Amino acid sequence: MRFARLGAVGAEVPVVVDGDRILDLRGLTADVDGAFLARGGAQAAREALAAGTLPELPGAGTLRVGAPIARPSAVYCIGMNYAAHAAESGSAPPERMVMFMKSPNTVVGPDDDVAIPRGSVKTDWEVELGVVIGRRASYLGSHEEAAASIAGYVIADDLSERDWQLAESGGQWSKGKSAPGFCPTGPWLVTPDEVDAHDVRLRSWINGEPRQDSRTSDLIFGIEEIVLQLSQVLALEPGDLVLTGTPEGVALSGRFPYLVAGDVAELEIDGLGRQRHRFTEAAVTASEASA
Repeated sequence: MRFARLGAVGAEVPVVVDGDRILDLRGLTADVDGAFLARGGAQAAREALAAGTLPELPGAGTLRVGAPIARPSAVYCIGMNYAAHAAESGSAPPERMVMFMKSPNTVVGPDDDVAIPRGSVKTDWEVELGVVIGRRASYLGSHEEAAASIAGYVIADDLSERDWQLAESGGQWSKGKSAPGFCPTGPWLVTPDEVDAHDVRLRSWINGEPRQDSRTSDLIFGIEEIVLQLSQVLALEPGDLVLTGTPEGVALSGRFPYLVAGDVAELEIDGLGRQRHRFTEAAVTASEASA
């Protein structure tokens, strides 16, 4: 199934995307969130779809597309998980899985504008396969248990401010990863039965020019291995988002300019849809405007 959330920020309506039809899920749940996933919401939605009891959402085509999951309790990220990206970053492929975190409030809609942070000269894009957790996962014992804990997959742009991440970080990457809007997500949450996420093509474009083009089969640490290893050091909660890493083709490589206001990023993963977001100048605060 393909789940989405449509509407204004803070007032998104949970829906199922069924071909050309957009079906309202509010008869089953108030939102696509961890509680919905944990109580078997995907199966309940599947049964309601089969029974024909989900109404179409009027005017769905005119609504903003929000992130397909409500704000997660955590966003975990795996670094340098494609060998070619590690090389362009000036590093050898990691022997041990590298993990960092983004603030959950970075998760925004796939087509929302993203402000270049004040003072940033190295804002960078990163197309990534995102894994959404469907049940609490702690001390998992096998890849099979890890797979069973996955509710579905999304596209995400793991936006990064490279100076803050690397030069001014004090060794903590999250400093360059958590600016407002730095995790456009969606358009859909796609359940595992709908896509073989282990070998899908992921691509990015900046202002229409190709940047990244790889496949998830090139991951150093695979999807289930990531979830398994994370569960040994933390408890994954339903609705949490895990970003699996980005392939080569980012500005950090030195081959492309960093993002500036007016640029447009487009990201696509086979079976998971496409997102398009424009970069803007950081907004002036009310106190600054009145000064």
